Amino acid sequence: ELEFNMPDLDGQLDFEEFVHYLRDHEKKLRLVFKSLDTKNDGRIDKQEIMQSLRDLGVNISEQQAEKILKSMDKNGTMTIDWNEWRDYHLLHPADNIPEIILYWKHSTIFDVGESLMVPDEFTAEEKKTGMWWRHLVAGGAAGAVSRTCTAPLDRLKVLMQVHASRTNSMCIAGGFTHMIREGGMWSLWRGNGMNVIKIAPESAIKFMAYEQIKRLIGSNQETLGILERFVAGSLAGAIAQSSIYPMEVLKTRLALRKTGQFSGIADCAKQIFRKEGMAAFYKGYIPNLIGIIPYAGIDLAVYETLKNSWLQRYATDSADPGVFVLLACGTTSSTCGQLASYPLALVRTRMQAQATIEGGPQMTMSGLFKHIVKTEGAFGLYRGLAPNFMKVIPAVSISYVVYENLKMSLGVVSR
Repeated sequence: ELEFNMPDLDGQLDFEEFVHYLRDHEKKLRLVFKSLDTKNDGRIDKQEIMQSLRDLGVNISEQQAEKILKSMDKNGTMTIDWNEWRDYHLLHPADNIPEIILYWKHSTIFDVGESLMVPDEFTAEEKKTGMWWRHLVAGGAAGAVSRTCTAPLDRLKVLMQVHASRTNSMCIAGGFTHMIREGGMWSLWRGNGMNVIKIAPESAIKFMAYEQIKRLIGSNQETLGILERFVAGSLAGAIAQSSIYPMEVLKTRLALRKTGQFSGIADCAKQIFRKEGMAAFYKGYIPNLIGIIPYAGIDLAVYETLKNSWLQRYATDSADPGVFVLLACGTTSSTCGQLASYPLALVRTRMQAQATIEGGPQMTMSGLFKHIVKTEGAFGLYRGLAPNFMKVIPAVSISYVVYENLKMSLGVVSR
């Protein structure tokens, strides 16, 4: 910890560097102490600890607050004065208590190929220092790399959602063989270009919409409570999806295309517009919009539950859960969210894939649901689920590694 904070990276610690480190560290500790001491009485009690964590979106019980106090309280007064605070934290990471939220934040910027996640919260300081856009750039680039690496599984999922049925059972190995036979090795990446291009506008619109909605909600807190986050996140997701939805349709059509059908993205858009008109770019829009609610709600609720139960059980010395716990919580919550909204995602993809045939019937959302359940049973609503879940762990791992490396390159302050 000490060497990491030293300007002189020769591995040796001289006295001058040590004194400089202590002074700098003490300054930070004083600021954190003042921010927690809301009563300005020079002491921190359990109510202040609970309130400061509640403001940051973490709810803890009185027993947990007492446990935190006891770990620092030397004289048994059940309050912490400045000396106790300084002595406890001097050789610990400076922002121990408020950092709970930072350890558990920005962990949702790993990309599972779904665009329905609630945006991350950024503090006023992060916005002022420009850290927020660095996080977004690192997250976007990590998403691009991870989507490209897992694109073959994503394309297989789309093919299975649209073409697999009782009469045409498509397995994973068979699906890959079919794709390679039909269009060669490169055909596995069809639709990936559009999937990557849409990351930037979608992330930017979602972030800006989220910040505006926060203001409209009238919350004067830096971070929102879980219910407000769900409402603001779902609305921001709906605005972002509405803005870039034609890109979603293009991505599906490009993934499903046969060899030689389109020469590129522009040609695909031109052909759809010429043959089917503008309305074709909004096929499947309603199930897509409805799908945001179960995804965002379940993802947030599961993540918060896992986070709080970890903090209750294991956060005795540090609030840092470590990479593995963070990734496991994020992966579990997004998987639960995907599972809940998957039938809507499947119906959306089928509607996007419907080309207008002269005089051919165009199924509505409810009509398609009924048709799938009638002909294939409830299982039919989960076609393509296997490749979808197969890509979650590699996607999360790749985007996390890329994100962490890019954060360092962009100068994002490490947690």
